[in-house]
Amino acid sequence: MSMNILRVEQPCPQCGGSVVLAADDRLLTCPYCKVKSFLLASGGPFRYALPNRAKEQTLLLHAPYLRFKGNIFSVTDAGVSHKVLDTTQDGSGLPGLPASLGVRPQAMPLLRVHSGSKGRFLPFSGRIRDIFEKATKLRKLMEDRPDETMYHQAYIGETLSFIYLPLLPKNDILFDAVQGQPLPGSSAIGLKSEPFQHTWQPHFRAALCPRCGGNLEGEGDCLAPICSNCDIVWQIGKEALERTVCKVIPGGSRTPALHLPFWRIAAELPALGISSFADFAERTNQPFIVRPEWRSQQMRFWVPAFKLRPEIFLRTAKQITISQRLFGPERDMHLKTTANPYPVTLPLSEARQSLKVILAASAASGRNIFSRLPEAEAEMQTAALVYLPFDDRQLDWTQSHTGAVIGKSVLQFGRKL
Repeated sequence: MSMNILRVEQPCPQCGGSVVLAADDRLLTCPYCKVKSFLLASGGPFRYALPNRAKEQTLLLHAPYLRFKGNIFSVTDAGVSHKVLDTTQDGSGLPGLPASLGVRPQAMPLLRVHSGSKGRFLPFSGRIRDIFEKATKLRKLMEDRPDETMYHQAYIGETLSFIYLPLLPKNDILFDAVQGQPLPGSSAIGLKSEPFQHTWQPHFRAALCPRCGGNLEGEGDCLAPICSNCDIVWQIGKEALERTVCKVIPGGSRTPALHLPFWRIAAELPALGISSFADFAERTNQPFIVRPEWRSQQMRFWVPAFKLRPEIFLRTAKQITISQRLFGPERDMHLKTTANPYPVTLPLSEARQSLKVILAASAASGRNIFSRLPEAEAEMQTAALVYLPFDDRQLDWTQSHTGAVIGKSVLQFGRKL
């Protein structure tokens, strides 16, 4: 299924005006009162409901569907593979219900589930991992290739949420309250349900700098708004805004037209004997001579802090990580001297999941790396957000130190992932 943007109807937390935003947006700008707010996910995945036509609102039951959207990376004997997935899967296990919501979440605006939502909610049953495997057909893949070993799998750039299908119990069967049609094979007898849980309630906070109180800058999908007054980048966490260490690497002789953000993650993999950049270069058999000073240089993985197609994401992370030896010294980021900073749309938590995939993709020969990935747990040391300069080359953006190329259309498409 193609990754179409889901739209959500949301009342403004300040004036109550109706606002339509993308389901992945974390910053809401009200077109009426102009107040900007950010959305906290302290209660777990966001929850939405399809609009319904039922008149008996208090009798409604809501059946949960787990929505997964993101990139799936797998490391097997054959190498590193990837897949883009955007799917909804039944999470209630009740007979008669459709296995998936199909295109309906993309075809109609969703309603955010909140304390005023009518009806009761059927519990989510099963394991999220099992639903992933069913959606991606991983078990069938392994059955079709019994000699192929799965060494590692990562879900990167993922979005997890619940989308509820409203149901109306009537004459001992369930009706689809969106279409008004009965669901053959369903039963309304003996169903267990629960009211809205207070932990599900979404929370909005004013998008103000915690340090100076000034307005934070960022678009709807931005996960790290910037205070131009303080020159501070703040991550949107589960409970509050969290200050982020932010650096920039100066460009070359040309004035860069764009600065793209990367998560620079210092990490060790003791099981593979990797603690320095020299260790990394030797373990992955890089085609260059290891310099003595690299022995004391901490190993750092460079992960795009913005969403890209999986093949471009992996290629860019691999190239920047291998070529980090070409970078000059970093400096503190200042908005006045950092041209056109691109928004952060991939959180640090997602970037951390990519480290073993980047390691596998960087290996010239996977024999000495792949089979040891299950035991090679990455031990995080430090992390920072670093903006790298990119030059305008007509159809592409080119990184001035490493030569890494990202197509302009590819970068634009990444905002829809």
